[in-house]
Amino acid sequence: MLTRTSKNKINKILEENSKWKILDIGCGYRAHHKASTIADVQDFSNYYKNKKFIQIKEKKLPFEDNEFDFVIASHVIEHVNDFQFFIKEIERISSKGYIELPTRLADNLVFENKTDHVWWFFFDDINNELIVSEKKNLIELCNKRYNSVKGFLTKSERNYYKNNLKKIVKSKMISIR
Repeated sequence: MLTRTSKNKINKILEENSKWKILDIGCGYRAHHKASTIADVQDFSNYYKNKKFIQIKEKKLPFEDNEFDFVIASHVIEHVNDFQFFIKEIERISSKGYIELPTRLADNLVFENKTDHVWWFFFDDINNELIVSEKKNLIELCNKRYNSVKGFLTKSERNYYKNNLKKIVKSKMISIR
């Protein structure tokens, strides 16, 4: 089951379960201090000398089924082309985990990732579902806006979203218990 949570709650869970085997995947230079294993597509083995580091070279994660008690993937999934496969892989290697996603505002105004991020994610709190759509750059949309009380999207931009919503993918993710 997918649920919204906070970093504070996750940190508390990890503190209470100090014997857990924890994987932090795609963390770059900012691995969670409780992670026993670090994995990334880049080679950070010299940076994480006191932890087990695994470089990811294939789409299938190089871990056994249920190898970990908990997986952390903070700001990773928006980069992954096949996010559904990635989620299934996380579910395969652990029954619990935390996936952190950027907001659309942060993704466009703070980070301004024009090419790195492939997806936009929205969490539906009512249905506990992750709604996914291809990323569309809000700054480009704002630059094209017209002065109207109807909003800042042109008719063609509204049609893009209307058509894109028909293609929304709903996905279940790992539980946080």
